[in-house]
Amino acid sequence: MGISFTVLSSGSTGNATVVRNEDTTLLIDAGLSAKRIDELLKERDLSGEELDGILVTHEHSDHVKGLGAMARKYNLPVYANEKTWFAISNAVGQIADENRRILETGATREFESLRVESFGISHDAAEPVGYSFYDGAEKLSVATDLGYVSDKVKQAISDADVLVLEANHDVEMLRMGRYPWNIKRRILSDIGHLSNEMAGAILSELLTGRTKRTYLAHLSRDHNMMELAKLTVRGAMEDRGCFYKDSEFRLCDTYYDRPTPWDKVSES
Repeated sequence: MGISFTVLSSGSTGNATVVRNEDTTLLIDAGLSAKRIDELLKERDLSGEELDGILVTHEHSDHVKGLGAMARKYNLPVYANEKTWFAISNAVGQIADENRRILETGATREFESLRVESFGISHDAAEPVGYSFYDGAEKLSVATDLGYVSDKVKQAISDADVLVLEANHDVEMLRMGRYPWNIKRRILSDIGHLSNEMAGAILSELLTGRTKRTYLAHLSRDHNMMELAKLTVRGAMEDRGCFYKDSEFRLCDTYYDRPTPWDKVSES
């Protein structure tokens, strides 16, 4: 079966992704209400009873809004590093002690035949992380909420067959937008969010022939558009000498209001 995934929702209004293989189904973040997550799961022919656990990237509300409710409703183990657990303790309500699992940054955990690696990222949170998933030779990496991409992050997500990567904003749209300057400065900082241009620059370094698809994620509804994101990312790659055919590599959409279709990592 290999790895399959669907991005249930992506953006500042809420984030959740499902990754599964033949014997494990995991939810990455629960940044919408439990009711809404259940609705999105149903759209992809899943239910909360089929989940084996929840992985948390960081404590911001658009990643943990429904975490406590989902964990309690379905008696799910929740995996996060210690600093993130401390940061979310007052926001998610009571979670059973046996379901409070520690997955430290940089650690690897086996979920049957699905291996998960955590890696640290740069964002204004207690100890934010991304995740890479392995099943045999297959690799899926998920990295959003990045102020910048460090060498360690590049190493963690390199050679992924499929990558879910942040392309949060168009810089000029953000600069001209309605946000106060202090918020704009935070978004543009090294602990903020990755712009379209920066996402393209990173992909130009990572595209070695193995990565077949990249899902552009966590797009700002105020300061970005998917077609603009794809155009800018591709332009930034070409500016750096990285040219490709659509048959070799594709940029894919994510949505804030509906899930992506199921995708198989091994799909050519």
